[in-house]
Amino acid sequence: MNIRSFIKEHPALTYFVLTFVISWGITLIIIAPGGIPGTTAQIDQLFPLALMALLVGPAGAGILTTLLVYGRAGWRDYLSRWKRWRVGIQWYAVALLLLPLLALIILLALARTSDVFLPAILTSDDKVGLLLSGLGIGLMGGFLEELGWTGFAAPELLKRKRSLVAGLIIGLLWGVWHLLVTFWASGDDAGRLSLPSFLDPFLFYALVLPVFRVLMVWLYQRSGSAPMVMLMHASLTAGTLFILQPAATGSALRTYYLGLAGALWLLVGIIAVFNGGKREKKSVPGAE
Repeated sequence: MNIRSFIKEHPALTYFVLTFVISWGITLIIIAPGGIPGTTAQIDQLFPLALMALLVGPAGAGILTTLLVYGRAGWRDYLSRWKRWRVGIQWYAVALLLLPLLALIILLALARTSDVFLPAILTSDDKVGLLLSGLGIGLMGGFLEELGWTGFAAPELLKRKRSLVAGLIIGLLWGVWHLLVTFWASGDDAGRLSLPSFLDPFLFYALVLPVFRVLMVWLYQRSGSAPMVMLMHASLTAGTLFILQPAATGSALRTYYLGLAGALWLLVGIIAVFNGGKREKKSVPGAE
């Protein structure tokens, strides 16, 4: 079997491999000369470049794999997924409000025990700057990442798997994909690994991202709109890393992540019960 045949027979695997090779390959070129983990000075200087290098992977792999596997016809289908902005208002509400409202409820409940759980938007002296930076970075990251995760991987997996399984596969790999930059950025002034600096985001990737991706895949399957998933991704980034990020660290922050993950899994369970075991459609518009 030659490489071209393998790619056509294993398009999802090809996409995931290319994503990691592109993202981690370019990232290593940037960060490896200074050592891994990096020092605080190196991290401050190189983190924006490392982040942009990471984002190239999903976008580049999504576009490249589409062209390699499906050619021009597949490229037209791929583009059509990004033109579906005219969907029901309920899908905009799910995309933009689900995560922020859920996180806000959990944080306000936890804030009754300690002020460290208060959302940043309530404690920041620069609320406008916080909102603008959160929304800007959220939209940029959501767009570039979802060019691949939703533009290619989700419709490909949904041809053969239920949304729960497809979401967990993408979500687990999505979490692992973050780890190289996170490990590098967890160094102290001397370049030694700071375990708490690594453990907190690791738990977020392991606990929150997989279940949230299940909901993202479900949204895509139901709405047929890649832009809705991009907005949902942006709401996650803007909400959890900027607008609603609490001052909590260590065990307090892990408590928040556990609560958020538990609430998301509860929501997945409610959706499953509400669907009543109905047979899922195996494709979405533009996934052929």
